[in-house]
Amino acid sequence: MKIAITSTGNSPASTLDQRFGRCSWFVIYDTESGATEFIPNQHKNDEEGAGPAAVQLIASRKVTKIISGEFGEKVKSQLDSMRVQLIILKNPEITIDNIIKLLSH
Repeated sequence: MKIAITSTGNSPASTLDQRFGRCSWFVIYDTESGATEFIPNQHKNDEEGAGPAAVQLIASRKVTKIISGEFGEKVKSQLDSMRVQLIILKNPEITIDNIIKLLSH
């Protein structure tokens, strides 16, 4: 299973980005292989449509769950229709490494 995590940076020591569509990076974690991939969010500074553009990026990676601090209404309905589970984590201090450790237990 592939899980996307919003991140403030491109290393395991980076923290969870509380924004979905405007996060700095997406981390794609593969629970089967343990592989992680850091993808820059090219749409984070778009005037509008950052959320839906981020959904397309995530969908292209065959993700089934997304962990972030918050999701906009348009994005929620888009992801619901794609059967992607949204996990809201209100902990801006938690690192990507720690989230992955929690997922691998």
